[in-house]
Amino acid sequence: MHHQKNAPHCAILALDLGTTTGWALSLPDGSVTHGFVSFKPQRFEGGGMRYLRFRRWLDEMLVTTGPSSVQSGLGAVYFEEVRRHLGVDAAHAYGGFLATLASWCEHQEIPYQGVPVGTIKRHVTGKGNAGKSEMVTAMKTRGYVVADDNEADALAVLDWALAQADGRTAGGARHG
Repeated sequence: MHHQKNAPHCAILALDLGTTTGWALSLPDGSVTHGFVSFKPQRFEGGGMRYLRFRRWLDEMLVTTGPSSVQSGLGAVYFEEVRRHLGVDAAHAYGGFLATLASWCEHQEIPYQGVPVGTIKRHVTGKGNAGKSEMVTAMKTRGYVVADDNEADALAVLDWALAQADGRTAGGARHG
């Protein structure tokens, strides 16, 4: 697959994966939209349904960003790469969302890249161990109206990704 270096005509999606997934989307016109969405298991559904709902949500994002042609409007997907979780359930949920995202990106032929938590925190706060409130404050300082720490983390991932696209540091999305 050829690597377009976040071509200006493509959108970039940044995610903070989890039961409450934060998202931030940079559109080709430079505008940014963001929020968070819950994939909490529903009372009478099987354990895998949350991942099917996540996949359907990704499909909706693809349709939203896509131009009228058949090619995707998403140039790359970046996500917060978590190495340690406080609980087994959180680790399992993250693994499920990550597997769903990776297979979806492969199927859609969209480059994707995980960015270590410390890298993101250092990028927006100057310290790799910043807490949730510090992340929210950092994103508010950048002019975003942030309602949730998951949303703030996704915005921080997007801010990092856009910095790479601007050539401020080395890096870029990879496929696979």
